[in-house]
Amino acid sequence: MLADDDCIGAGSDRACAGHRASAPARVELSLCRFHDLDALSLYQCLQLRSAVFVLEQQCLYQDIDGADLQAMHLLVKRQQQLIGYGRLLPPDNAHSAARIGRIVIAAGQRGSGHGRWLIDLLRACARRQWPGRDIELSAQTHLQELYRRCGFQPISAPYDEDGISHIDMCWHSE
Repeated sequence: MLADDDCIGAGSDRACAGHRASAPARVELSLCRFHDLDALSLYQCLQLRSAVFVLEQQCLYQDIDGADLQAMHLLVKRQQQLIGYGRLLPPDNAHSAARIGRIVIAAGQRGSGHGRWLIDLLRACARRQWPGRDIELSAQTHLQELYRRCGFQPISAPYDEDGISHIDMCWHSE
């Protein structure tokens, strides 16, 4: 488990729209590698991802893609229930940038700013894990403005991924 400041650090990152992120009330944060996830947390992650990305968005695709094994997983829980999740992939031979992915907020928690806060926290954790590296993500096109407010810039034209329009975006290291 980690506290908000374990990733963000005092004043080290600016939140979306120029304000420091503040955690939703009474949440528990966990940043861990795949092998450190307990069975319940892993189940909750896969359940939330499936509920949103497969069922809600009606998109048949292979969510369990092998990348989870080398990823760091950020879990946001309230009263033992997973309300937000994202994963961080390290730079590798194919990507010189770190990658953020599978960003998801539970349906009942959306619209309260949790998504912006989660994006900021993931970016801050990636900066701490891999200093000096750019951070990339594949955004659903309709969420492009949210990511733009968080400092990400488009680096590709829109493209279709599993029937949903996406665009690659990058946060450039200073």
